[in-house]
Amino acid sequence: MDDLRAQLPVLDRIEYLNAGTTGPVPRRGYEAAVESLRRQLDEGRSGHEFFEGCVERGDLLRTRMAALMGAELGEIALTGSTTDGVNVVLGALELGPGDEVLTSDEEHPGVLAPLGRVRERLGVSVRVAPFAELAAAVGPETRVVACSHVSWKTGQVVDSAALAATNALVLLDGAQGLGAVPVDVRTLGCDFYAASGQKWLCGPNGLGYLYAREQLLGDLPAPWPGYGNLADATRGLEFDLHPDARRLSVGFPPPHHVEWALAALDLLEGAGVRELQARAADLADGLAERLGSRVKPRGRSTLVTWEVEDPEAEVARLAGEGFAIRDLPGTGTVRASVGAWSSEAALARLAELTSS
Repeated sequence: MDDLRAQLPVLDRIEYLNAGTTGPVPRRGYEAAVESLRRQLDEGRSGHEFFEGCVERGDLLRTRMAALMGAELGEIALTGSTTDGVNVVLGALELGPGDEVLTSDEEHPGVLAPLGRVRERLGVSVRVAPFAELAAAVGPETRVVACSHVSWKTGQVVDSAALAATNALVLLDGAQGLGAVPVDVRTLGCDFYAASGQKWLCGPNGLGYLYAREQLLGDLPAPWPGYGNLADATRGLEFDLHPDARRLSVGFPPPHHVEWALAALDLLEGAGVRELQARAADLADGLAERLGSRVKPRGRSTLVTWEVEDPEAEVARLAGEGFAIRDLPGTGTVRASVGAWSSEAALARLAELTSS
């Protein structure tokens, strides 16, 4: 892992354990973004060649993400964030009175706020069930289950097979999944998977990915329509949408963000994504074992959350010891996001520091 750590300069200063919020910036990604901006500065941003080049690079990113997620190219849309994807799906499904969305007691505000909107503005019923009991809580009125693939609070992994066996559509929040743990949308059995690029994929803020199952796409409108959603942009008023997931895309990502994201993927794939994920999960398991009974129940993931008396003070204390972790407001816990780039020796030291 020395080569990977060398590509993440922040690790020279601190043991960075907060990829669950925002991942470390790879040197290769930084250089790709700077080079893209240099070309824009020197050559300008006008003309068909520049625009078509941006579209082609965006499609390449969609192709790479489709391969990473076990999807087809036509099932991937580019968005600005995980929450963008959640909002797009909830909007495209055109929910209303009589529809129920089931969610869990461990969801991020990025899921809860969109659900709050459809409840308050559209009259949709939103029901909350324990994370581990979601599938059993699906009822006859449940049209959609919207929940995390991996809980941001504890690192628990949802029973996706049980959810897929219900009659409800399944929308997974993949913010703590994509890049961190193996993601194959066919195996998960989900209908939608919304994720972001700035966390475990070490890409830029403002870039997200949305998977939508091909069989559903033809019936979905564009909830946030614009140029990029159109199959024929010369006939915008006729609202001729792309037949694939591009109808769900949100704007055009900046070209330097796309180049950064592609370069970060090159780095991770060069090291072996599955190998990196297995190592990260092993390291997280080891940290959880060292921390003992204070750790919240978790699954095979990269997140370790444990109880402390004063979370904010603990984050500050450990920062002084060279560790970047975060507190989870209102929960009495702190969380370490363990990557394949993490040092086993540093994690052992973290456990010692938290027990003193």
